Formats: sequence, C-alpha cells, structure tokens
Amino acid sequence: MIEIGLAFLEGLGIIASPCILPVLPLILAASSEGGRRRPYGIIIGFVASFTAFAILSRKIVTALGIDLDLVKHASLFLLAFFGLTLLSEKISGKFGRATQSAADFGSRLASKGRDGILSGIGIGSLIGLVWTPCAGPILAAVLVQVIRQKTDLMGVMVIIAFSLGSALPMLAIALFGRKIMERIGFLGRHGKAARRALGAIILLAVAYIGFGEQAYSLPGERRQTSSASLENGLDHPYPAPEFSGLEHWINSPPLAMKDLRGKVVLVDFWTYSCINCVRTLPHLEDWDRKYRGLGLTIVGIHSPEFEFEKKFENVAAAVKQDGIAYPVAQDNELATWDRFRNSYWPAHYLIDREGRVVYTHFGEGEYDVTENNIRHLLGVGGKAVPAPRESLQFDQTPETYLGYARAEGFGGDERASPNSEKNYRFPDFLPLNAWALGGKWRIESQKIVAGEKGSALRLNFKASKVFLVLGTENGKPLRARILLDGKQPGENSGKDAPGGFLTIRRNTLYELIDQKSPKNGLIEIQTDSPGLEAYAFTFG
Repeated sequence: MIEIGLAFLEGLGIIASPCILPVLPLILAASSEGGRRRPYGIIIGFVASFTAFAILSRKIVTALGIDLDLVKHASLFLLAFFGLTLLSEKISGKFGRATQSAADFGSRLASKGRDGILSGIGIGSLIGLVWTPCAGPILAAVLVQVIRQKTDLMGVMVIIAFSLGSALPMLAIALFGRKIMERIGFLGRHGKAARRALGAIILLAVAYIGFGEQAYSLPGERRQTSSASLENGLDHPYPAPEFSGLEHWINSPPLAMKDLRGKVVLVDFWTYSCINCVRTLPHLEDWDRKYRGLGLTIVGIHSPEFEFEKKFENVAAAVKQDGIAYPVAQDNELATWDRFRNSYWPAHYLIDREGRVVYTHFGEGEYDVTENNIRHLLGVGGKAVPAPRESLQFDQTPETYLGYARAEGFGGDERASPNSEKNYRFPDFLPLNAWALGGKWRIESQKIVAGEKGSALRLNFKASKVFLVLGTENGKPLRARILLDGKQPGENSGKDAPGGFLTIRRNTLYELIDQKSPKNGLIEIQTDSPGLEAYAFTFG
C-alpha cells in the first residue's frame, strides 16, 4: 500500500515536470472540440495507453534488458516531428494528406456518439503513447517500481495508481481549458499563429528535456559510459564511509577504510540466511581468487536480518560452509550499514584506489559488469567472460515472512494470536501465496514456533525452488517431514531434504523443494517434535 500511495503521489508530481509542456497544447486543443464528455474520454484513453505501455515496458525490460533511454529518445524525435509539422504549412499539408484516412476514421468514430467520448479515448491513447517515454526522472522512478515488483498484479496496481495520479491534474486542465476556449475565439481568429506557437512550445520542450535535464541529475545517478571507463558508474563518486561498529572479524584482523587506500575495495552487504545473498557468493569467491593478488580486497559486511544471525558461531559456521576466504565482519547494530545509507541485501559498493565509491549494484545480477569494473580499476586488460543472464521470475510467490512483525498472506480460518500458543486448523481452501498452520503454534515477532509433535505449516506457492529459514528453540537437532501436494516430493526434493526428510541442526536457510521449473504446488512441513522455528519462505 505504501508503494501504491507513493506511485499516486509521483503521478500528481508529474504536473511540475517539464515534460508536461508538449502535451498541454494537445490536451487543450483536443478537449476544446467535440462533446462535453470528450475531456473524460481523453483522460480515459490517456490512462489506458499509459498503463499498457508501462506494463509492456516491464515485460520488455525483464526479458531483454533494453535501455529505456532508447525509447525516450525515439519519443523525443516523434515529438520534435510533431512540432515541426505545426510550424511548417508545407510539412503540415503533406502530413495531413498522408494521414487523411486516419483523420476520416477519427471523424467517423467521433460521430458515433454525440458526447464524443469514443473519439476522446482515441485521442487520449495517442497522447499517452507520445508522452509516456519522455516523462523524465519521475517516470523513470515509477517504471523501476513497476519492474521490481515480484508479481504482475502488484506491477499493475502501482502503474494504475501512478496513471490516475497523473490523469487528475490533466483532467482539470482539460476541463478548465475548455471553459476558457468556450468564452474566447482567439484560436478561431488566429489559427495559424496559434498553431505555430504550439509547435514552438513543443520544440522548446523537446530541447529542454533532451539537453537540459542532465543538469538536474541526482548524486549517484547511473550513466552508461564507454568500455574504456566504468560501466554504469556513478556520475558523482563520493568518499567511501569509514567502517563503524564492526565486531568479530573473520579471515582478517580488523580493517579500516583509511588503511585500504591504494587498493580496489568491494564492500558486500549480506546476511547468511538470505537466498539472494547466497547466490552471489560464488561470484564474490571467484573474484577474490582471481584478483586478490592484483590489488582487490573484498570485505563482507554481515548485516543481520534476524536475531539468530547476530550470533558469531552461526556466522562463522556459514562462512566456513560457503568457503568464504575474504574478510567478513559482523555489523550487528547496522552501524556501517547506516554509514553507507544502504537498504538492500545483497548490496555491492566498488571503491577505487583513491577511496571513492564509483559503482554500486543492489540485488543479484550484473556480475559481468561488476567484474569488468573491477578489472578496469585494477588496470587489467581485456574483458571478463560474460556471466550467463539470470532468468528472473517476476510471477513467482514473493518472499513470505511468518513472524507477526512482517507477516503477510496468513490464510487460516482462526485469528492469529501473537506471543501465545494456540491450536490452529488448516482451512478447506488455501489461496495462492497464502500460508496456514495446523496443530499448536506460537507466533512471535520474527518467527513461529511449533508447540507439539505433528505441528505443521502449509504454503500454496508458485516457484521452481522453495527455501525456508528454520531453526530449533533449544539448539538441539530435530527432524521434519516435507510433503508436496500431499505426497513425498521424490525427485522434486530440495538438496537439504532428500526424500522429503529434513534435519534442522542450526538456524539457517534450507532448500526444501526443487521442481526444476516454476510450478504451482502445496508444500507442507511437519515437525516430529516441539521447538521447530520457522522464519521466512524465499523462492527461486
């Protein structure tokens, strides 16, 4: 709901964007003709085409990784052509003859309804398509929000909220502008001059958007650069913050940023039960092996999400199990995390020999870009072998927390009772992405705890792999049984639960199901003794 509300406010903020300039004359001119309902049709068409474009952008960017700047530049070219058309009677005449059939079709469409709402929808759709790609930093921000959503439904809800927010001020402009034009005949008496003025406004707006907005780029904004420099480097590198509040260094004595001056440093914020972090570790370990002798120092800043991740013995066991040889320090109070103003697991900050943060990447992926930037800073010639492109699944079940502080998707019939043991029954039907409990459980802030033998947890999911952060209340090992769609998972068993049987020896992330491809399924975890702790599901 926060992201949806933010998208709506961002839509309202579009009215202050310079990109509003080229579409204002189009909206005013179109809404001044036709029936009184035409302005509403224009806004309906605008919202519909804008939403469709953004959803299509999500699909294209996800599948191909296309640079949105290319789409923006194409839109600016189209707007510039429209501006020139309005300025030149010769070009306008040729354009009019070339589009006469479309104009005739639009006239016929408008004549079908006395109120002109259908023709308004058609005009609004065209305005939305022309305007959408060039809406500048605000639209770029909301497109990132749409693309990063884990489900198509959330992506649609975010972009609809943004579309409605941007449509409201435009509707006011259409209605207000119409009333003004009903009272004055300026355009009728000075049609040529008005048309040329509108063309000039469009060209000025295109020039401003195309050449002026770079002056307003934010510190840390990414720009694509040539292969001879950093790829996606920061426009404004900044001094790397000093480490703060770190304890229990592993594989190294305590390090300070000032002591690392002259080296290339990669700071990795991670936590050992985060599946996204775990999947980045092989790349980090590979870079450490290849480039440590050439001047690269990787520093893992272990920033815990759950209380058990603050225990040194748990972190040390994870470092040993994952074969991490580079320095790792515990940031239990998130002091260094806050110094870097970080918000993500995992997060990579690449620091040059002068001690400046010059490149950042959040989440998985872009391993080839990161490695090539490491090579560039080290002065190593040539390019790294490109890493395989990850296939990101946006329609799989999102990360699902079970503790009441962040729980979502509880599908049981009974009301959950925080911090007290209660008997729960599985519902007759469990919707997709919902979870439920059977038997005796205690729901705490970060976790749920089984109160008896046979207590069970179910989740209706869609994914290839199912992971669950598990532990034991007394620190002693216990066993659990895994069912998939009511049966033993067999060949779909995860690597930590062969044959559908799992032993929980310590608090960490366990792979329970591996279906090899994304499928819908109902997983059930049954404990053979009380004290099983479950924290959060993640998927792959």
